[in-house]
Amino acid sequence: MSGDGLPGRFDVLVHPARELRGEVRAQPSKNYTTRYLLAAALSEGESRVVGAATSEDAGALLSCLKGWGADVERAGEDVVVRGFGARPRPGVTLNPGNAGAVARFLMGVAALTTGTTFVTDHPDSLGRRPQGDLLAALAALGARVTSAGGRLPVTVSGPVRGGAVEVSAERSSQYASALLFLGPLLPDGLELHLTGEIKSHAPLRQTLDTLAAFGIRAHASDDLRRVLIPGGQAYRAGEVLVPGDYPGSAALLAAAAVLPGEVTVSNLREHDLQGEREALEVLRDMGAEVVRRGDRVTVRGGRPLRAVRRDGDSFTDAVQALTAAAAFAEGTTTWENVATLRLKECDRISDTRRELERLGLQTSETADSLSVTGTDRIAGGLSADGHGDHRMVMLLTVLGLRADAPLRLCGAHHIRKSYPGFFGHLEGLGARFDYLEATRD
Repeated sequence: MSGDGLPGRFDVLVHPARELRGEVRAQPSKNYTTRYLLAAALSEGESRVVGAATSEDAGALLSCLKGWGADVERAGEDVVVRGFGARPRPGVTLNPGNAGAVARFLMGVAALTTGTTFVTDHPDSLGRRPQGDLLAALAALGARVTSAGGRLPVTVSGPVRGGAVEVSAERSSQYASALLFLGPLLPDGLELHLTGEIKSHAPLRQTLDTLAAFGIRAHASDDLRRVLIPGGQAYRAGEVLVPGDYPGSAALLAAAAVLPGEVTVSNLREHDLQGEREALEVLRDMGAEVVRRGDRVTVRGGRPLRAVRRDGDSFTDAVQALTAAAAFAEGTTTWENVATLRLKECDRISDTRRELERLGLQTSETADSLSVTGTDRIAGGLSADGHGDHRMVMLLTVLGLRADAPLRLCGAHHIRKSYPGFFGHLEGLGARFDYLEATRD
C-alpha cells in the first residue's frame, strides 16, 4: 500500500462526469522541485525548499542526493537539505528510477566525483532513453565515461577543470541543464555552446533562474545558444518557494473545458517561466472561457471548442492534456514540432495515436507532429493503456470523464511520477473513480 492509501499498482475505472465544479490548489512544480533540491544539495549549509513536490521523481532525486551525502529531511510540505557543496561522495551507485531529468542532471554533476554509476529499475523506459549527447560533452571536458551504447548503465568519473564545450540541444534541453548545474563548481567555469535546433527553451530558463536563486552568476545570450558561467563559484544556501505546476494543472483545466461546470486552479503564477503556461492561451484559442485573477485561473466549461494548429515545442508537457480537449473540438488539431515527445516515458506521438484510434477518434502522425480530429462523443466501455506514462494517464482520464460509459485505465499508478494527487483533485471537483487491481504494469 502506498502513502496515498492506494495499492502500489492499480487501474482506475473512470466514470463519466456530468460536470466539474470547485477549486483546487495547483500541485508544486515538478521541474522547479527537482532543480531547487539539486541546487540545495550543491550548496554548503542548510536550505529549505518550501512546498516541494511529493512525486516519484522528487523521491528518486532525494534518494540519490542522500547517496551522495546530503542530509535530507521532510518538514511538513517542505524539504530541508544540508548540502555536500562541490564534494558529492565518490564511488556510489545511484538509481534515479524512471526520472529522466533527474538522471541527466546528476550525470552532469557526477563529473565532480570519481566512479559514480547510474542504473535504473525501469530498463524499458528510462533505460532506453538516449544519454549520448550529454556523455559526449562530459568526455570533451575530460571526464571518463562508460555506458551501454549511450544508455544506462552509465559511469562518470572526474575531475574536470571546465572550459569551452558544445552539447546538442536537438533531443533534449536537459543535457544543457546538467552542464549548467556543474559549471559554477569547476575551476575554469563553463563556456557552453548549444548546437542544433534548441528544444524546450523554457526549461533552460528555469535552470538559469534556479542558479540565480542560489547565488550563481551566469550570462546567457538571448537565444540561449551560448552561456558563460564563471568558475570557482559556490551555491548559496537559502530558502526558495516552489511555484505551482502548469503541466499537471493543464490536465485539470482541459477537463474543465470539455465538461460543464466551473473549475478554479490557484497557485499558478502569472509570469512563471514554465512553458506550459501557454496551455491557457491554447485553451482560449480553442474557444474555452479562461479567466485569470492573479494566481487563480478559472475555466467555465461546456462551450463548443474548435481545432487549432500550434507549434507545441514550448509546451511539450501539456500536449497530452491539450489533446484531450482537441478530441472534442470541431475540426482537426495539429501539434507541430513535437518530435521530442517520442523520447519520453513512452512514444507520446505513436502511442497516443493508437490509444485514440482504439477509442474511435481519427488521428494521424508524422515524424514530428500529431493530429487529432474532434468528435461529439466517445463510447467508452473498454480498456485503455497508460503506457507507463503519467502524461498519458492524464490524457486518458480526461477522455474517460467525457465518455458515454466507464473507461478502464490500465497502469494508472504511474500518475505518481509527477502528480500523485491527480485523482484526488478530480474527485474533489466531482469526478468518480473506482480503484482496481492492476492488470499490467
